[in-house]
Amino acid sequence: MMRTGWPISLAAALALGGCSLSPHYDRPAMPAASETFKEAGDWQVARPSDTVPRGSWWTLFADPDLNDLEAQVTASNQSLKASLARLEQARAQTHAARSSWIPTLTADAGASRARTSENVASFVSGRLATTSLYTAGGELSYVLDLFGRVRNTVSNARSSEQATAGDVAALELSVRAELANDYFMLRGLDVRQRLLDETVADYSHALRLTQNLHQGGAAPISDVHQAEAQLETARTQAEDNRLHRAQTEHAIAVLVGLEVSGFSLTPRPTEPLAALPQVDPGLPSQLLERRPDVAAAERRVAATNANIGVARAAFFPSFNLFATGGLQSSRISTWMQAPSQFWSLGPQALLTVFDGGLHRAQSAQAHAAYDEQVANYRGTVLTAYQDVEDNLVALRQLRLEDISEAAAVAATQGALEQAKLRYKGGIVTYLEVVTSENAALQARLSAVDIEIRRASSTVLLIKALGGDWQPPPPQTPPASR
Repeated sequence: MMRTGWPISLAAALALGGCSLSPHYDRPAMPAASETFKEAGDWQVARPSDTVPRGSWWTLFADPDLNDLEAQVTASNQSLKASLARLEQARAQTHAARSSWIPTLTADAGASRARTSENVASFVSGRLATTSLYTAGGELSYVLDLFGRVRNTVSNARSSEQATAGDVAALELSVRAELANDYFMLRGLDVRQRLLDETVADYSHALRLTQNLHQGGAAPISDVHQAEAQLETARTQAEDNRLHRAQTEHAIAVLVGLEVSGFSLTPRPTEPLAALPQVDPGLPSQLLERRPDVAAAERRVAATNANIGVARAAFFPSFNLFATGGLQSSRISTWMQAPSQFWSLGPQALLTVFDGGLHRAQSAQAHAAYDEQVANYRGTVLTAYQDVEDNLVALRQLRLEDISEAAAVAATQGALEQAKLRYKGGIVTYLEVVTSENAALQARLSAVDIEIRRASSTVLLIKALGGDWQPPPPQTPPASR
């Protein structure tokens, strides 16, 4: 009976190995997305596609310096390197979990010499009190995954690895977007520096003219003081702009993994800020497929779902198969002979009868962790939608602001020219010239700031969409015969 029962029991155990106690996993439901983004306006809507290509989105701005900087991020950014190391750890954890599917084999060998007390009841008169023991053998063990504990542990590790990969992609996207934003900020500061330096030169010339007029009795001393105050204020702005540019340059150096002291970017004060590409936001449903942080959040939900199965399996017995064998002898001369062989084979079952509620608490913890990750996933999706809508409306409104600010620049420049003529004619005081010059300067600086914000919003929109992609090419209708 024992010989026929063993194979049957083993076959039944292996058949039960297909059982899993984790709940059936479905991606957490979200409210139905609208067909278009609320703030899309006149944007062209892309058709859904799971195979849309992703590439070097920063090349859309056609700036060689930006392209060179972005090329250094993957190899040199330290935060990204740390994230890649975490991904390698997650991959190693997945391999470690998978190892439980494979039997474990250990080998050992040893030699010992011992003496038995002659004054104990177990000692047999006439037997040697001092003996030697030589052993060489091995042990094979295998865990039968009857209730899916190993399977769900592997599933948890695999989903966690995928989530970590999503974290790496999200961090890389974030670092590249931050680099692009800092770069456009720096180029905008270059343009601002040119305007401020030109203003300082103009104000210096105006101060000299005012001093000459005062010395000739044609202008009061108050005009000289106002011109001096205006000049020093402009110099302060110019120096503060230099400070901001230096700190921005330092931030770029850190992002590309270079020492701040040895890094510099040549100013480009006369070149336009950037050629802003038109970014198609596509469909809201596509956002869930492109955003790496959304994918990472969803994989964490799957990981915690598998953990529920691991916790449930703890309520059931665990079954192991053990096999040991080797050679054992009290004499080294007979150690490797056939009569020295020994072996054993058999199953082992272990069931926790009472644990003070430990397994029940672990199961409750697994369910609560699942609920937490579901909420995190839904929050990530809602934030993703918000990011896109925020930057769509920002681009639309900043485009309108750019038009109105250009009109303001023209108007303040005209007012300044009139104020200078009226002052030279003695019709108004120098205060009107100062007011007009300040208004003209602020209008020009505001126009530059709007350009910086437009470039930043374009970068942030691309980031919010999960990176660059292109709409699927239009299908060519079949040729008529």
